[in-house]
Amino acid sequence: MTTESTPTDDDRTLTVRVDDTEGIRADALEAIEGATAGEDPEPMRTLGLGSDAELARLMSETNLELLRSIATDEPESIRALARRVDRDYREVHRNLEELEQLSVIEFDDTGYRKRPRVRYDALEVQIQLREPADHADD
Repeated sequence: MTTESTPTDDDRTLTVRVDDTEGIRADALEAIEGATAGEDPEPMRTLGLGSDAELARLMSETNLELLRSIATDEPESIRALARRVDRDYREVHRNLEELEQLSVIEFDDTGYRKRPRVRYDALEVQIQLREPADHADD
């Protein structure tokens, strides 16, 4: 049994779920409306992906290895990370750009180096096995 709690500023967990386009759009509109009303934006705590394939790509063994290595080793550059995981620099760079587009990591630009940093301490994956009652066909 799980219980939902109100996230705190210390909560650095990103909830990842596959959501239909309408669900993703509704979340974005809610955030925009709040910002327009002058509310401080909440830190992003939910990532809605458009398909199971996108979820599988995010949660791939290579991406999880990169995320864990960044979190624990705090590499000074993409090149240092590539050496740490014993992979080609270009492949690591491509994976990191995808993770940055999803806002899972960010880069600190120091001079000519890009230092990857994870934005969260944990990923929580929610997988919907059945459609909610209001979307189910009877």
